[in-house]
Amino acid sequence: MIVLIILAAIFLIMGIIVLIGKGDNLIAGYNTASKEERSQYNVKRLRGLIGGLLIVLAPMMLLLLGDESFAATGAFVGLTLVLTIVVVILANTWAKKRDK
Repeated sequence: MIVLIILAAIFLIMGIIVLIGKGDNLIAGYNTASKEERSQYNVKRLRGLIGGLLIVLAPMMLLLLGDESFAATGAFVGLTLVLTIVVVILANTWAKKRDK
């Protein structure tokens, strides 16, 4: 129970840090990309996607506090997987700069 609260707090703090623009190094892949690769992305959109995902996951973790059954955990994992896939797709389409 305490672990879920701590993880939710960490996700919330990390999401806020990414959204305010101080946590680009927390974005996997972006922090190790070369300057040429970084220039292909709209960093504001990418921050919004990743920060938003982290902030949405925080309260979802807290919902598990009331019901730690296998079904609730499975629903959490499934929803997290779907959200992550959507964010990855958007990061590689919507957050990429278009060539003009």
